[in-house]
Amino acid sequence: MTDETETAGTATETEAATATEERTSDAEALPRAKRPGRSKDAGAASRTEETARLVGEYFEAVASDPDTQANAQARYYAEDAQGVIAGTMAGGRQEIIDYFTELRSAFPDFSLEVIDLIAQDDRAAVHWRCTGTFAGSTPYQGIEPNGARIDIKGVDFVRVRDGRLVRNDAYPDNMSVARQLGLLPPQGSRAEKGMFGAFNARTRLARRVGSGEPEPVAEGVWLVRGGFPMKTMNVYLIRDGDGVMLFDAGIRGMTRMLAAVGLSMGGITRVLLGHGHADHRGAAAGLGVPVLCHEAERADAEGDGGAHYMDPSQLNPLGRLLLPRMIAGWDGGPVPIAGTVKEGDDVAGFRVIHLPGHAPGMIGLWREADRVALSSDCFYTLDPQTGRKGAPRLPHRAFNYDTDQARRSIRKLAEMEPSAAWPGHADPVTGDVRAALERAAATT
Repeated sequence: MTDETETAGTATETEAATATEERTSDAEALPRAKRPGRSKDAGAASRTEETARLVGEYFEAVASDPDTQANAQARYYAEDAQGVIAGTMAGGRQEIIDYFTELRSAFPDFSLEVIDLIAQDDRAAVHWRCTGTFAGSTPYQGIEPNGARIDIKGVDFVRVRDGRLVRNDAYPDNMSVARQLGLLPPQGSRAEKGMFGAFNARTRLARRVGSGEPEPVAEGVWLVRGGFPMKTMNVYLIRDGDGVMLFDAGIRGMTRMLAAVGLSMGGITRVLLGHGHADHRGAAAGLGVPVLCHEAERADAEGDGGAHYMDPSQLNPLGRLLLPRMIAGWDGGPVPIAGTVKEGDDVAGFRVIHLPGHAPGMIGLWREADRVALSSDCFYTLDPQTGRKGAPRLPHRAFNYDTDQARRSIRKLAEMEPSAAWPGHADPVTGDVRAALERAAATT
């Protein structure tokens, strides 16, 4: 009985082994791409190999003799290709061809070496080194040839499709290019130290344009003052979740200071423009956050900042001479508006109030709990022509969209009986705010 059991077991093992060998043989007979669980990996490997081959061929063509170089971009870039050389050019296939034509003309002995090439699927990264002598027959990027020698490294990130390059983002060492061409002084040189000293002096002057110190004005609200020399440009920072929202954005010269202050307070979440004049939208475009305004102000915020309805001829001779030039310097330019607000909307714990007149879509912010009003340019507490501070007054008619409407908006704000009204310039109105605003509406 034992012998029969052992014989049966041996026969079973032999049959199982034979069946396994037959299945293995059948699997080997199938094409590799059709094996279960392998097709996706095999396809990706094939695309990677094709990408590496194509990109390698392109860079080999760029690195070869001048005649081959001259045709490399035309041969390897797709008709709809896009390219960027950081800090130098951005455009389509023709712009890429034109750039390399200029490069070869300015650097006749241009040479390229591929240090490393890494590919995955339809993308590749290429680490390269290039050399050349700036002694050609044409300028490079507007700079006349001076015989300088360049030796730099960089990285290209390339994407391919259907056997052509469709995207190339190149990042050369532009700092070294500038130093080697003589546009910047040598690293560590006395000239470089002098340049840094001048730059730091400019930074210190910029700090004087804006105090950089947020001043608490109400619960969850701070004021940053800017503008040289009197710091009469007001920007309000309002707690907005973990960060702060800016109400108004001052002048362009305040951009970096506002970015730094906002970062120290959790980051700037958004900017809400009281209106779109140059001295209130100035920093908005440079902060990299969504910008909002009243729906009636959008066209001006994205356009000329209301300049089309301003009348500098109503200023005194000194104002006519200086203020238009100052406004041009304050302005950061048109601002893309991400969204709009309207009367009654709740924003960061405040209610939007429409106060048109100085601008068609001018708004203030009102908080019922402590009766605080942030009023942008509903009223002034300084004379824009002399810079003298004083009691609240009507905004100057030279800058108003509709002066009679501006007067009505001051009365509207007065009827709300604020405990404090914080304007877009200079100092707040406190104490009997209603009486002071009613006087401004009636007498100025």
